Amino acid sequence: QVQVVESGGGLVQAGGSLRLSCAASGSIAAINVMGWYRQAPGKQRELVALFTFGVSSNYADSVKGRFTISRDNAKNTVYLQMNSLKPEDTAVYYCNIRQGPREYWGQGTQVTVSS
Repeated sequence: QVQVVESGGGLVQAGGSLRLSCAASGSIAAINVMGWYRQAPGKQRELVALFTFGVSSNYADSVKGRFTISRDNAKNTVYLQMNSLKPEDTAVYYCNIRQGPREYWGQGTQVTVSS
């Protein structure tokens, strides 16, 4: 089992920045993907950014150039740096971890961007 702990959400004004963190613990061997999804009220959960180890990073078109995903191997942690935030970025952000066929989700952290 992999435990997923998220942190870093909050309330920010439009144009501001936030950094989300997602730490993995437990049976972390063979984790190959870590990333972030988000879900706004009344909408489906959508991909924000995904880091495939040793391969590449992928971003939703709506966040390209504003958000950056990065990883700290020593801390088994992935970060999402969010700059130039917009009200439409308001959502619950979920960390997603994949370990072969297994998938784990964090509890979600609220990001609210005021106009």
